[in-house]
Amino acid sequence: MSSADPRIDFATGARLRVWSRIWRYLLVVLLSVIGWFGVYGLFAIAVDEGTAADSTQFWVLSLVDPVIWLIAMGLLPFRRRIPATVAVTASLLSAFSVMAATGPAQLAVASNATHRRWRSIIASIVTGVVAATLYNRFVPTGYVEETPWWIDVLGAAVGFALPAVFGLYIGARRALIASLHDRALEAERERELQIAAAEAGERTRIAREMHDVLAHRISLVAMHAGALAYRDDLTRDQVRGTAVLVQENSRRALAELRQVLGVLRADGAEGIEPPQPTLETLPTLIDEARAAGAVVDASGSVAGEAPELVSRTAFRIVQEALTNARKHAPGAPIRVRVDGHAGGLLAVEVTNGAARAGAAAIPGSGMGLAGLAERVELVGGTLEYGPDGKGGFAVRAWLPWEECDE
Repeated sequence: MSSADPRIDFATGARLRVWSRIWRYLLVVLLSVIGWFGVYGLFAIAVDEGTAADSTQFWVLSLVDPVIWLIAMGLLPFRRRIPATVAVTASLLSAFSVMAATGPAQLAVASNATHRRWRSIIASIVTGVVAATLYNRFVPTGYVEETPWWIDVLGAAVGFALPAVFGLYIGARRALIASLHDRALEAERERELQIAAAEAGERTRIAREMHDVLAHRISLVAMHAGALAYRDDLTRDQVRGTAVLVQENSRRALAELRQVLGVLRADGAEGIEPPQPTLETLPTLIDEARAAGAVVDASGSVAGEAPELVSRTAFRIVQEALTNARKHAPGAPIRVRVDGHAGGLLAVEVTNGAARAGAAAIPGSGMGLAGLAERVELVGGTLEYGPDGKGGFAVRAWLPWEECDE
């Protein structure tokens, strides 16, 4: 969802559909025609029946009325850009045209009210009431009895207040939809921030582990290498012993670097956690899942022993996928497949079917897969997850498996 979604633009009134524009103008034309016949048509009937005196001035006004109406209609396309000006102007024209009063002025007042600015709403209504009252008082038809002025004012007030109320309702509805849309966008932004925070937390833990595990060994390597470079009083045996120490600590540093994800410091705990499990302990993980009631089908073939960092990442992928399956699709069958060989890729795929009917899903934070993606990216792999198109969910990863020279 985005602010440029056409559905939101239409729902909030930012844009109008073609039919929405057409029916508004058709309604305006219909009301205007009814208003014209309601005054001039009935006057013609009254003259023909002899109940009203013929008036040349009145017939001239009947021809001028549509001209003023056309001017009012020409203002309507600008009602969304300058709503208050159009509403007040169209209402003023009601003093000279019954067609403008019953058609364009009504739409202009309603459109202005959707913006919910009370000063312009009251100004347009008052202007319309005064203009319509002046028309009724100074352009008498002569075929009905003259009514008290307050009845004319009351009728005009009702005639202009009704479209204003309708416009206020539309404006409130549009504002509600816009507010809900903004909340949805804000929720999306918060979700992105949570994922970013999870990734940042994962990077922080990795950096902290690298410092804890590697700093000591690298410092030993640097110290002994410096001794070899600057001390010329060492015997051959001392030089050989120092070189062995440099070699040994370098190898240990490389081994511990491969285990970097498995020795993360626990928050608030002293020391360093023991190495995390690898693919060698995957059967135990699957047996534990089965013991908990899950139906797990494990398959695949791993030729050789994968590097510890890759192996540990693969284990975490399977562990997280099994956890998500238990949370979101309890009772669904799970299929685990791990394939790979040295010099190629280690492929991990975990899929689960749809949740069993009546099973209650456990809500999750949604951060597990975000952290998993960070782990996979750190080993240079690729992670994909999402619906599998069959009502279930799939997690797939491809991890590079380089041949080891050790």
